[in-house]
Amino acid sequence: MYEKRVYRDKMQADGLVYYRVVEYETDLLIASETDQTDLMQRQVHETRKILGNYGRAVPEFFTSLEPIPVLQRDPAMIKRMKTAAAAVGVGPMAAVAGAVSASVGGVLLKQNKEVIVENGGDLFIKTDKTRRVAIDAGRSAFKDLALKIKPASHPIGICTSSGTVGHSLSFGKADAATVVSEDVYLSDAAATALGNRVRTHEDISSAIEWIKGIAGIKGALIIVDNRMGAWGEIELD
Repeated sequence: MYEKRVYRDKMQADGLVYYRVVEYETDLLIASETDQTDLMQRQVHETRKILGNYGRAVPEFFTSLEPIPVLQRDPAMIKRMKTAAAAVGVGPMAAVAGAVSASVGGVLLKQNKEVIVENGGDLFIKTDKTRRVAIDAGRSAFKDLALKIKPASHPIGICTSSGTVGHSLSFGKADAATVVSEDVYLSDAAATALGNRVRTHEDISSAIEWIKGIAGIKGALIIVDNRMGAWGEIELD
């Protein structure tokens, strides 16, 4: 069932063109310097084909909630999903939104210097300007909360898992568990793993300590009700 992504109504990025690309469950909002809808539609289709073909050949890829081995014959995207998931102890599909965003964003960056790909609240972003990325913290006390993202020479992944917002699987009750990494595959998988560790505000501290030990993570933010915890390269706006 389609769920309207109302947070998209608040998304703005000066100097960029917004357009939407949809194929079955994949629903992307993309911002770039030029409208590349047709190219992105083709890239989404090819990305989904890789995922679908692999999942039909290896059904546990779609269903496992634990890491599964990386095989030499695996496509590059599948290897990266498995590797990111293994780093944080979750199943490979925990990195699927990040994988699609990275696939699309990587192609788009060949023609645009600035790119934002939003995929169900998970972002691939390369910006030459300071941007404000909103965090949807659901029923929590924190409204109109955003991260300040500074210009960088490389793209970053900003991914959020929630046990109270949206339809994605989470074993926790965090209103928002957000992870920042230069590897969007890792940020997506790690957001899921981080959210799984938080059932009450009393879990925030231990979850933050856990995420600190994951190589490649730049920062994390956890929100539960009226409590918040943050670590690393997190600047709130």
